[in-house]
Amino acid sequence: MKKIIKPCGLHCIKLIDVSVSFGDKEVLHDINLHIHCGTMTAIIGRNGAGKSTLVRALAGEIPYGGSLEFRTREDGNTSRIRIGYVPQTINIDPAIPVSVADLLTVYHGKRPVFLPGSRDEIKKALEVFDAADLIDEPVGKLSGGQLQRVLLANAIMGDPDLLLLDEPVSGIDKVGMDIFYEKITYLKEHFDLAVVLVSHDLDYVAKHADRVVLLDESILKSGSPREVYDSDEFRGVFGDVRYM
Repeated sequence: MKKIIKPCGLHCIKLIDVSVSFGDKEVLHDINLHIHCGTMTAIIGRNGAGKSTLVRALAGEIPYGGSLEFRTREDGNTSRIRIGYVPQTINIDPAIPVSVADLLTVYHGKRPVFLPGSRDEIKKALEVFDAADLIDEPVGKLSGGQLQRVLLANAIMGDPDLLLLDEPVSGIDKVGMDIFYEKITYLKEHFDLAVVLVSHDLDYVAKHADRVVLLDESILKSGSPREVYDSDEFRGVFGDVRYM
């Protein structure tokens, strides 16, 4: 896991003409976004708008057209982007005797957890999310909030430039949501990465996001939370409800 580095704001992530099709049906088209490190971009929209599809495409789970570019602050040249991803759901058999340490070790293809260094690296990632005490717990026995923190720690172990979060607070209570957004704010302010978050929690998005993208197969509106929430496009999707 990378050491804490204040975000420079100069790392540039660009989605250029991104599209996704399933057979003859195009479900996303003309997605163009410009994202900087140290920011949180929230993707909102109606059910079926393509929010999770976009994140899954960028995470490499499904093919897409267009391109994803990453330019570094050192020389402005395009380089390979490192992506961390927390999916909307994960199915774990509670009967499988796999510990948190085992899971993170296997996922990252690292040396066995009993060897020097590996366990320390896992523990450092878990500490970011106040989950170091879970390192030896069986994964199948974790609560929803505990599993969420473990998956976030797993996502940042690869030193991502872009962290993709697909409705990661689904089923979490208000206390858990407050803690989650506090941790994501900490990440974007102290690590050199950008965060893209799919969410239906419009109040939390209004409070914590730097930029909001209203999606419905293509981008209907993007900008600051106020710019999007005050727009005709937002009212066309969510009605005349004020969140700010």
